Amino acid sequence: MKTGHGSIPERASRREFLRGMAALGALAAGCGGGGQSPAGETPGGEATDAPPRRIDVHQHFVSPDYHAFLTAMSAQGPVPGLGAWDGYGPGRNIESMDAAGIETAMLSLTAPGVHFGDDAQARGLARELNEYAAERMVGDYPGRFGLFAVLPIPDVDGSLAEIEYAFDTLGADGVGLFTSYGDDWLGDELLDPVFDELNRRQAVVYTHPIEAACCLNPIAGVAPQTLEYPTDTTRAIMRLITSGTATRCPDIRFIFSHAGGTLVSIAGRFLQAQVRAENIDATPEPDSRLHHVRRFFYDTAGSANPVQLQSLGLLVPESQIVFGTDFPFVGTVPTVEGVDASGFDAAGLRAIYRDNALRMLPRLA
Repeated sequence: MKTGHGSIPERASRREFLRGMAALGALAAGCGGGGQSPAGETPGGEATDAPPRRIDVHQHFVSPDYHAFLTAMSAQGPVPGLGAWDGYGPGRNIESMDAAGIETAMLSLTAPGVHFGDDAQARGLARELNEYAAERMVGDYPGRFGLFAVLPIPDVDGSLAEIEYAFDTLGADGVGLFTSYGDDWLGDELLDPVFDELNRRQAVVYTHPIEAACCLNPIAGVAPQTLEYPTDTTRAIMRLITSGTATRCPDIRFIFSHAGGTLVSIAGRFLQAQVRAENIDATPEPDSRLHHVRRFFYDTAGSANPVQLQSLGLLVPESQIVFGTDFPFVGTVPTVEGVDASGFDAAGLRAIYRDNALRMLPRLA
C-alpha cells in the first residue's frame, strides 16, 4: 500500500482488490509474521538474523491490589473483563510478546477505570497502579514495557497532580485516557486544564473507548465492545476537533484505539468535500478537520484485517498507523497475522510495527 491516498483502480472489483491485498499480505508475511520481521532488515532491505522488534502500543495490566479491589466490587455487580485477570502477572504479557516478536509493550488501564464517585479513592487507585507498573513491570523488565499512566479523571486537580508525579517521578511515557467520563467526552471544557498541561509537556495521550453513560446496552445481544466502544472512539475524535481542543493543543500526540472506531465510515459526513476523490490527495488546510484526523495516530487492535486497515490507509498516511493488540483480551499472534495479511508492503509493515511508534516514543530506540 502506498503512503499517499490513491483510490482503488476504477475497474477493479472489491473482490479483485481484496485478492490483491491478500497476495501482498502473503508476501509481507514472510517478513513480518512467524519468520523474519521487517524490523529485522537493514535499510537496504537485506535480511538479518535480528529477531522481530515490534512495539505494541495497546496492552493492558492490573496490579494485585487493583485486582483484589475489582474482585470485591464484583460482589455488588458484574465487573467488565474481570475474568481475564485471574492469575495475572507480568509474565503473561512477556510470554505473549515473545510469541509474537514484540519487543516492548505500552501498558494502560482499561474499563472500569479508577473513579467510582470518590475522588480520594480514585487518586489512591491511580497512584498504586502507576507505581506498580513503573516499578514491577517497566523497572523489573528493562526494555520490555512502557507506561501510559492512569489519571483519576474526572477529578481535575487530582489528575494534574498525578501527571506531575507520573512524568517527573515515575518517568511515564504518556497517559492513558478513556474516550468519555460520565457525560463528558475528551475535548469537553471540564478537561481543558488537563489537556493544557499535557500539551505543555508535549505528551503522548493514548485513548481507549468505554461504554458511554449515554448509551448503555442499546441493542440487546450486542456486546458494547462490538458497537459502543468504536462509536465512542469516534465521538471523542469529533469532540476534540469540533471543540477546538485539537487546535489549542497541537503538541499532544494522540493515539486512538481500534483503527479510529467508526471514523472511516462517517468520513464523508464529518469531512465532507475534503475526502472527495478530487481532493483526497491535497494537503489539508491548517487546523482543518482533515488536518487533525491525519495528525492523530491509530492502532491496529481489533482491526487487523484488510477491510479496516486498507480503509484507514485511504484516509490517513501509513505514518499514522501503529501496532496494537489489546492483550489480554485479544491474542498477540493473531493480531500480527492479521496485520501481515492486510496488504502492506515490507516498508509499510516496518513503519506500523515499529518506526511510527518510535517517532512518538524515542526512548524505546
